[in-house]
Amino acid sequence: MRNVGIIFSSMILLFFFSVPGLAADWSPLMNRLINDGFEEKSVRALFSRDDIQFDPEPMATKMNELLRRSSQQPISPKPFVSRDVHKRYLRSGMINQARAYLERNRSTLEQISRTYCVPKEVVVSILLVETHLGANTGKRKAFHVLSSMALSADWDQVRSFVSSKAIQNGNEEYARTRCREKSDWAYNELKFLLEYSRINNTDPLSIPGSIYGAIGLCQFMPSNVFLYGVDADGKRGIDLFSTPDALNSIANYLHQNGWGCRIEKKNRRQVVMTYNRSQVYANTVLAVADRLQAKKRVKVRSSRTT
Repeated sequence: MRNVGIIFSSMILLFFFSVPGLAADWSPLMNRLINDGFEEKSVRALFSRDDIQFDPEPMATKMNELLRRSSQQPISPKPFVSRDVHKRYLRSGMINQARAYLERNRSTLEQISRTYCVPKEVVVSILLVETHLGANTGKRKAFHVLSSMALSADWDQVRSFVSSKAIQNGNEEYARTRCREKSDWAYNELKFLLEYSRINNTDPLSIPGSIYGAIGLCQFMPSNVFLYGVDADGKRGIDLFSTPDALNSIANYLHQNGWGCRIEKKNRRQVVMTYNRSQVYANTVLAVADRLQAKKRVKVRSSRTT
Protein backbone atom coordinates (compact mmCIF):
# COMPACT_ATOMS: atom_id res chain seq x y z
CA MET A 1 0.00 0.00 0.00
CA ARG A 2 2.92 2.35 0.73
CA ASN A 3 4.18 1.99 -2.87
CA VAL A 4 0.70 2.67 -4.19
CA GLY A 5 0.57 5.83 -2.11
CA ILE A 6 3.93 7.02 -3.44
CA ILE A 7 2.87 6.39 -7.02
CA PHE A 8 -0.46 8.14 -6.45
CA SER A 9 1.27 11.15 -4.89
CA SER A 10 3.72 11.37 -7.77
CA MET A 11 0.86 11.28 -10.27
CA ILE A 12 -0.86 14.11 -8.45
CA LEU A 13 2.34 16.18 -8.46
CA LEU A 14 2.96 15.48 -12.13
CA PHE A 15 -0.59 16.53 -13.00
CA PHE A 16 -0.37 19.61 -10.82
CA PHE A 17 2.89 20.88 -12.32
CA SER A 18 1.73 20.11 -15.85
CA VAL A 19 -1.41 22.23 -15.70
CA PRO A 20 -1.14 25.02 -18.28
CA GLY A 21 -0.76 28.44 -16.71
CA LEU A 22 0.48 27.11 -13.35
CA ALA A 23 1.70 30.00 -11.21
CA ALA A 24 5.14 28.80 -10.13
CA ASP A 25 7.32 30.87 -7.81
CA TRP A 26 9.60 32.44 -10.39
CA SER A 27 11.06 35.01 -7.99
CA PRO A 28 14.44 33.26 -7.48
CA LEU A 29 14.94 33.08 -11.24
CA MET A 30 13.75 36.65 -11.80
CA ASN A 31 16.09 37.98 -9.13
CA ARG A 32 19.00 36.07 -10.61
CA LEU A 33 18.37 37.55 -14.06
CA ILE A 34 18.00 41.06 -12.65
CA ASN A 35 21.23 40.69 -10.67
CA ASP A 36 22.93 39.62 -13.89
CA GLY A 37 21.98 42.85 -15.61
CA PHE A 38 18.63 42.17 -17.28
CA GLU A 39 16.19 45.06 -17.02
CA GLU A 40 13.98 44.53 -13.97
CA LYS A 41 10.81 45.91 -15.54
CA SER A 42 11.12 43.63 -18.59
CA VAL A 43 11.94 40.55 -16.51
CA ARG A 44 9.00 41.00 -14.17
CA ALA A 45 6.65 41.70 -17.07
CA LEU A 46 7.82 38.55 -18.84
CA PHE A 47 7.29 36.27 -15.84
CA SER A 48 3.91 37.79 -14.99
CA ARG A 49 2.36 36.79 -18.30
CA ASP A 50 -0.60 34.41 -18.26
CA ASP A 51 1.03 32.06 -20.78
CA ILE A 52 4.06 31.29 -18.59
CA GLN A 53 4.19 27.59 -17.71
CA PHE A 54 6.37 25.47 -15.46
CA ASP A 55 7.31 22.21 -17.18
CA PRO A 56 8.90 19.49 -14.99
CA GLU A 57 9.44 17.02 -17.82
CA PRO A 58 12.72 18.34 -19.33
CA MET A 59 14.67 18.19 -16.06
CA ALA A 60 13.12 14.84 -15.11
CA THR A 61 13.98 13.41 -18.54
CA LYS A 62 17.55 14.70 -18.30
CA MET A 63 18.02 13.25 -14.81
CA ASN A 64 16.59 9.90 -15.88
CA GLU A 65 19.09 9.89 -18.74
CA LEU A 66 22.06 10.88 -16.54
CA LEU A 67 21.26 8.37 -13.82
CA ARG A 68 20.81 5.60 -16.36
CA ARG A 69 24.18 6.38 -17.92
CA SER A 70 25.92 6.51 -14.54
CA SER A 71 24.69 3.00 -13.71
CA GLN A 72 26.05 1.46 -16.90
CA GLN A 73 29.48 0.01 -16.21
CA PRO A 74 31.79 -0.63 -19.17
CA ILE A 75 32.28 -4.32 -19.84
CA SER A 76 35.84 -3.80 -21.08
CA PRO A 77 38.29 -0.91 -21.26
CA LYS A 78 37.97 -0.90 -25.05
CA PRO A 79 35.59 1.89 -26.17
CA PHE A 80 32.32 0.66 -27.61
CA VAL A 81 31.85 1.62 -31.25
CA SER A 82 28.32 1.45 -32.65
CA ARG A 83 27.64 1.07 -36.37
CA ASP A 84 23.88 1.33 -35.97
CA VAL A 85 21.84 3.91 -37.87
CA HIS A 86 18.34 5.32 -37.63
CA LYS A 87 17.02 3.40 -40.61
CA ARG A 88 13.95 5.59 -41.13
CA TYR A 89 16.18 8.34 -42.52
CA LEU A 90 17.54 5.97 -45.16
CA ARG A 91 14.14 5.10 -46.57
CA SER A 92 13.60 6.16 -50.15
CA GLY A 93 10.94 8.70 -49.22
CA MET A 94 13.26 10.51 -46.81
CA ILE A 95 16.19 10.44 -49.22
CA ASN A 96 14.01 11.78 -52.03
CA GLN A 97 12.84 14.65 -49.83
CA ALA A 98 16.44 15.47 -48.98
CA ARG A 99 17.44 15.39 -52.66
CA ALA A 100 14.57 17.69 -53.58
CA TYR A 101 15.55 20.09 -50.79
CA LEU A 102 19.15 20.08 -51.99
CA GLU A 103 18.06 20.93 -55.52
CA ARG A 104 15.81 23.77 -54.33
CA ASN A 105 18.67 25.28 -52.36
CA ARG A 106 21.56 24.21 -54.60
CA SER A 107 22.94 27.71 -55.18
CA THR A 108 23.08 28.52 -51.45
CA LEU A 109 24.49 25.11 -50.57
CA GLU A 110 27.22 25.22 -53.21
CA GLN A 111 28.32 28.62 -51.92
CA ILE A 112 28.37 27.18 -48.39
CA SER A 113 30.52 24.24 -49.52
CA ARG A 114 33.03 26.63 -51.11
CA THR A 115 33.14 28.83 -48.01
CA TYR A 116 33.37 26.18 -45.28
CA CYS A 117 34.65 23.08 -47.14
CA VAL A 118 31.65 21.14 -45.80
CA PRO A 119 29.85 19.09 -48.49
CA LYS A 120 26.32 20.27 -49.19
CA GLU A 121 25.09 16.71 -48.72
CA VAL A 122 26.34 16.68 -45.12
CA VAL A 123 24.62 19.99 -44.36
CA VAL A 124 21.31 18.74 -45.80
CA SER A 125 21.69 15.43 -43.97
CA ILE A 126 22.02 17.18 -40.61
CA LEU A 127 18.99 19.32 -41.37
CA LEU A 128 17.03 16.18 -42.27
CA VAL A 129 17.91 14.36 -39.05
CA GLU A 130 17.51 17.42 -36.82
CA THR A 131 14.19 18.85 -38.00
CA HIS A 132 13.03 16.89 -41.07
CA LEU A 133 14.32 19.73 -43.28
CA GLY A 134 12.78 22.39 -41.07
CA ALA A 135 9.33 20.84 -40.73
CA ASN A 136 9.69 20.05 -37.02
CA THR A 137 11.49 22.64 -34.89
CA GLY A 138 10.09 21.41 -31.59
CA LYS A 139 6.72 21.11 -29.87
CA ARG A 140 7.68 23.02 -26.74
CA LYS A 141 8.51 26.63 -26.07
CA ALA A 142 12.23 27.01 -25.52
CA PHE A 143 11.63 29.63 -22.84
CA HIS A 144 9.43 27.29 -20.80
CA VAL A 145 11.97 24.48 -21.07
CA LEU A 146 15.00 26.50 -20.04
CA SER A 147 13.31 28.59 -17.35
CA SER A 148 11.75 25.45 -15.81
CA MET A 149 15.08 23.63 -15.78
CA ALA A 150 16.82 26.70 -14.37
CA LEU A 151 14.25 26.76 -11.55
CA SER A 152 14.76 23.05 -10.80
CA ALA A 153 18.11 23.04 -9.00
CA ASP A 154 16.70 21.29 -5.93
CA TRP A 155 16.91 17.50 -6.40
CA ASP A 156 14.37 16.95 -3.60
CA GLN A 157 11.75 18.71 -5.73
CA VAL A 158 12.76 17.00 -8.96
CA ARG A 159 12.97 13.52 -7.44
CA SER A 160 9.21 12.92 -7.58
CA PHE A 161 9.28 13.09 -11.36
CA VAL A 162 12.24 10.73 -11.87
CA SER A 163 11.75 7.01 -12.40
CA SER A 164 12.23 5.05 -9.19
CA LYS A 165 14.24 2.49 -11.18
CA ALA A 166 16.84 5.13 -11.94
CA ILE A 167 17.42 5.94 -8.26
CA GLN A 168 19.55 3.16 -6.83
CA ASN A 169 22.89 2.13 -5.34
CA GLY A 170 23.30 5.32 -3.36
CA ASN A 171 23.38 7.56 -6.43
CA GLU A 172 21.33 10.39 -4.94
CA GLU A 173 24.33 12.53 -4.08
CA TYR A 174 25.39 12.25 -7.70
CA ALA A 175 21.83 13.17 -8.71
CA ARG A 176 21.85 16.17 -6.39
CA THR A 177 25.09 17.46 -7.92
CA ARG A 178 24.03 16.87 -11.51
CA CYS A 179 20.64 18.50 -10.90
CA ARG A 180 22.36 21.69 -9.73
CA GLU A 181 24.76 21.58 -12.68
CA LYS A 182 21.99 21.14 -15.23
CA SER A 183 20.00 23.93 -13.61
CA ASP A 184 22.99 26.26 -13.97
CA TRP A 185 23.49 25.10 -17.56
CA ALA A 186 19.84 25.85 -18.38
CA TYR A 187 20.07 29.25 -16.73
CA ASN A 188 23.05 30.14 -18.91
CA GLU A 189 21.17 29.01 -22.03
CA LEU A 190 18.12 31.00 -20.92
CA LYS A 191 20.20 34.17 -20.82
CA PHE A 192 21.38 33.55 -24.37
CA LEU A 193 17.80 32.82 -25.48
CA LEU A 194 16.67 36.18 -24.10
CA GLU A 195 19.54 37.89 -25.91
CA TYR A 196 18.68 36.04 -29.13
CA SER A 197 15.05 37.19 -28.89
CA ARG A 198 16.17 40.77 -28.20
CA ILE A 199 18.49 40.91 -31.20
CA ASN A 200 15.81 39.48 -33.49
CA ASN A 201 13.03 41.58 -31.91
CA THR A 202 11.11 38.39 -31.18
CA ASP A 203 8.84 37.48 -28.28
CA PRO A 204 10.90 34.92 -26.28
CA LEU A 205 7.74 32.91 -25.60
CA SER A 206 7.11 32.50 -29.32
CA ILE A 207 10.31 30.54 -30.03
CA PRO A 208 9.69 26.78 -30.39
CA GLY A 209 12.31 24.37 -29.14
CA SER A 210 13.26 20.81 -28.31
CA ILE A 211 12.84 19.12 -24.94
CA TYR A 212 16.18 20.64 -23.87
CA GLY A 213 15.71 24.04 -25.48
CA ALA A 214 17.48 23.69 -28.84
CA ILE A 215 16.08 26.12 -31.39
CA GLY A 216 15.85 26.78 -35.10
CA LEU A 217 15.98 24.72 -38.26
CA CYS A 218 19.42 23.49 -37.22
CA GLN A 219 18.59 22.97 -33.51
CA PHE A 220 21.35 25.00 -31.89
CA MET A 221 21.40 25.62 -28.18
CA PRO A 222 21.03 29.40 -27.75
CA SER A 223 24.65 29.84 -26.64
CA ASN A 224 25.86 28.27 -29.88
CA VAL A 225 24.05 30.96 -31.87
CA PHE A 226 26.66 33.44 -30.68
CA LEU A 227 29.57 31.06 -31.26
CA TYR A 228 28.70 29.60 -34.65
CA GLY A 229 25.64 31.40 -35.99
CA VAL A 230 25.93 33.18 -39.35
CA ASP A 231 23.90 36.13 -40.61
CA ALA A 232 23.83 34.89 -44.21
CA ASP A 233 20.81 36.84 -45.42
CA GLY A 234 22.20 40.19 -44.31
CA LYS A 235 19.28 41.15 -42.08
CA ARG A 236 21.55 42.24 -39.21
CA GLY A 237 20.69 39.37 -36.96
CA ILE A 238 21.22 35.63 -36.81
CA ASP A 239 17.84 34.00 -37.38
CA LEU A 240 18.04 30.22 -37.12
CA PHE A 241 14.54 29.99 -38.59
CA SER A 242 15.89 31.55 -41.79
CA THR A 243 17.06 28.92 -44.30
CA PRO A 244 20.26 30.76 -45.38
CA ASP A 245 21.25 31.50 -41.77
CA ALA A 246 20.54 27.95 -40.59
CA LEU A 247 22.39 26.22 -43.43
CA ASN A 248 25.43 28.48 -43.12
CA SER A 249 25.42 28.05 -39.35
CA ILE A 250 25.49 24.25 -39.64
CA ALA A 251 28.48 24.40 -41.99
CA ASN A 252 30.27 26.98 -39.86
CA TYR A 253 29.76 24.82 -36.77
CA LEU A 254 31.28 21.77 -38.45
CA HIS A 255 34.13 23.80 -39.91
CA GLN A 256 34.98 25.40 -36.56
CA ASN A 257 34.94 21.96 -34.94
CA GLY A 258 37.41 20.37 -37.32
CA TRP A 259 35.85 19.81 -40.75
CA GLY A 260 38.51 21.09 -43.11
CA CYS A 261 38.90 20.98 -46.88
CA ARG A 262 41.18 17.95 -46.62
CA ILE A 263 39.52 16.14 -43.74
CA GLU A 264 40.13 12.41 -43.80
CA LYS A 265 37.11 10.16 -43.97
CA LYS A 266 37.93 8.52 -40.63
CA ASN A 267 37.71 11.94 -38.88
CA ARG A 268 34.34 12.99 -40.28
CA ARG A 269 32.39 10.91 -37.79
CA GLN A 270 34.22 12.52 -34.86
CA VAL A 271 33.38 16.01 -36.11
CA VAL A 272 29.70 15.18 -36.60
CA MET A 273 29.61 13.84 -33.04
CA THR A 274 30.46 17.31 -31.75
CA TYR A 275 27.04 18.33 -33.10
CA ASN A 276 25.37 15.45 -31.30
CA ARG A 277 27.37 13.03 -29.16
CA SER A 278 25.33 10.03 -30.24
CA GLN A 279 27.27 7.55 -32.36
CA VAL A 280 24.05 6.45 -34.02
CA TYR A 281 23.31 10.08 -34.91
CA ALA A 282 26.72 10.51 -36.55
CA ASN A 283 26.40 7.20 -38.39
CA THR A 284 23.00 8.25 -39.71
CA VAL A 285 24.11 11.70 -40.86
CA LEU A 286 27.05 10.28 -42.80
CA ALA A 287 24.98 7.43 -44.24
CA VAL A 288 22.35 9.87 -45.55
CA ALA A 289 25.08 12.10 -46.99
CA ASP A 290 26.60 9.08 -48.76
CA ARG A 291 23.21 8.28 -50.31
CA LEU A 292 22.85 11.84 -51.54
CA GLN A 293 26.38 11.83 -52.97
CA ALA A 294 25.84 8.43 -54.58
CA LYS A 295 23.26 9.84 -56.99
CA LYS A 296 25.73 12.52 -58.03
CA ARG A 297 28.43 9.92 -58.67
CA VAL A 298 26.03 7.81 -60.73
CA LYS A 299 25.17 10.83 -62.87
CA VAL A 300 28.85 11.54 -63.49
CA ARG A 301 29.57 7.96 -64.51
CA SER A 302 26.53 7.75 -66.78
CA SER A 303 27.42 11.01 -68.54
CA ARG A 304 30.81 9.62 -69.40
CA THR A 305 29.39 6.51 -71.03
CA THR A 306 26.97 8.32 -73.31
